[in-house]
Amino acid sequence: MPSDHEPSSHALPDRSESWSGNPIWRLYTTYGAGRRYAVVGAVATVLGRAFGLIPAFVIGLTVDAIFLAERSYALPFVPDRLVPNTDVGLLYLSIAILLGAAAVGAVASWVEDWGWSVFAQRVQRNLRVDAYERLQDLELAYFTGQRTGDLMSVLNNDVNALETFLRDGLSATLWVLATVVGIGVILVGLNAPLAAVTLLPIPVLAAFTLLFTRLIEPRYLSIREEIGDLNSRLENNVSGIEVIKSESAEQFETERVAEASDAYLVANLSAIKIRITYFPGLNVISGIGFAITFLVGGLWVLGQPPFGLTGTLTPGAFVTFVIYAQQFLWPIIRLGDAVDDYERAKAAGSRVQGVLLRTPAVLDRPDARPLKMIEGAVTYDAVRFAYSGEPVLTDVDFAVDGGETVGVVGPTGAGKSTLLKLLPRLYDPDEGAVRIDGQDVRDVTLRSLRRSVGYVSQEPFLFFGTVRENIRYGTFDASDDEVERAARRAQAHEFVENLPDGYDTMIGERGVKLSGGQRQRLALARTMLKDPAILVLDEATSAVDTETEALIQTQLAEFAADRTTFVIAHRLSTVRTADRILVLDDGRVTEDGTHEALLETEGLYANFWRVQTGDIASLPRAFIERALRRQAVVGADDGADEGRAN
Repeated sequence: MPSDHEPSSHALPDRSESWSGNPIWRLYTTYGAGRRYAVVGAVATVLGRAFGLIPAFVIGLTVDAIFLAERSYALPFVPDRLVPNTDVGLLYLSIAILLGAAAVGAVASWVEDWGWSVFAQRVQRNLRVDAYERLQDLELAYFTGQRTGDLMSVLNNDVNALETFLRDGLSATLWVLATVVGIGVILVGLNAPLAAVTLLPIPVLAAFTLLFTRLIEPRYLSIREEIGDLNSRLENNVSGIEVIKSESAEQFETERVAEASDAYLVANLSAIKIRITYFPGLNVISGIGFAITFLVGGLWVLGQPPFGLTGTLTPGAFVTFVIYAQQFLWPIIRLGDAVDDYERAKAAGSRVQGVLLRTPAVLDRPDARPLKMIEGAVTYDAVRFAYSGEPVLTDVDFAVDGGETVGVVGPTGAGKSTLLKLLPRLYDPDEGAVRIDGQDVRDVTLRSLRRSVGYVSQEPFLFFGTVRENIRYGTFDASDDEVERAARRAQAHEFVENLPDGYDTMIGERGVKLSGGQRQRLALARTMLKDPAILVLDEATSAVDTETEALIQTQLAEFAADRTTFVIAHRLSTVRTADRILVLDDGRVTEDGTHEALLETEGLYANFWRVQTGDIASLPRAFIERALRRQAVVGADDGADEGRAN
């Protein structure tokens, strides 16, 4: 038997479909791995409601048959031979029925809560896993325009809102339907005309509820958005607490959190005004209906039936009508709760579907095959790439032989990191192709490609956990000896050994307990353990001191000896021994050669070298003026990027 806890990635919805028609039915059919629990809960709901309606019927029957002798003691589906023939016996039977109904109702209520809760929890689990999996599959560019707090709100708050409706809202809806139908059937059987009077408020209640849903839906959607904004602000501030403290910006950030909280408060109050009007309105309409039932039934019992009604209404039947009419109020109120929960769930579902129905821009093609690594030769063929319509790379052409070490340098904003992120397909080029051993990287599987390309960024990310777990991340089956060997290669073993628990030291979220250089060395160790055929180092040693960098370079030279290596660096001493150096400027490869050859060309690389060797006086004036213009453009672009992200 398959487990209900198996990953549900197979259940990801077709991108051409939408949840807008009936999101709850989509949840039930697509993510209901435990639908049998919902069926159990539904049966228990109906059964519990049926037994919950028995007492009022039995009380009315007892009053008429035993105390007033208005009618015979006849129970539906019970043979007359099983009914006692004395008033005392009938009273005991009534009491036994009331106690039995209460006991069965209690058991049914427990089963109801258990069934719906288990069903909702399993849907919540599968939905969250699938939403995360879809999010994880999306291209890197998607995350540059999203705030972490927004995404966390979708995965947590919105999924929880859907679970709440599946657990409480569906059962409440079914409970209401069972109650209304059950009461309606019983009342029609007792007195059809008075039943029509009792059920008269239903159309008015339906119209009132429809108006409520139309008013509340946009408000709940606004609340979900404001929750995302507030979460983003809080997550951003907690992550940047060091900067907040060092700049004495606590009051400023408190005010910003207060502003986000105020926006959330305003959105909530807008919904609250509608909601607190809706529920009293339900009570008023239901109360008027109850009063009319009481008036008509009371006059009828007194022998003065209004509206030309004929026939008789016994006091016991009238008592039954009054009890049921009173019970009718609670289902209507619960219906309001169910509608309220549904609108919350609908607003949350629209945000979750924004993730689930999004097609990744970078994904395996249907005919993708594993990468066949031969020599590790890399070719960029007329590559163009733009971010948000702004060109980053233009007509980039170069070829690298397998086993070569290639330095990539250039001014800030030249496109160095973007250039090499195309290699493991963190982005895809808009035009042209990137090839490894003649294979377009878009034609091979992402898993085989990324297992073959090791990428170490300037700002490596470390997970909350031990040093050992972080080095082993991605190569989960590596032995402790292999982990230590990789750490030694990255010049990390010595400082790891001095940590309180060595390789078992917990390093905190994002590695906050380590220095920047230590984090970089652990990231290098992680990549070295992976043993990729192609190595990409994006300012991977920028945070270490010169002495440590020299030691790392020695190890890297040995590690990179038999593999293709790309090294992005601002510190030119890092790449001066590379087999080749590519110089990027405005998204183009403008120079290509060895360190010595590029110095002789007296181009951009030679001027960079003068800057780093302190020979500022010999820099051409044109170089300085262009650097000033470039910094102004980079600053403006950074501001625009920040605005797009916000």
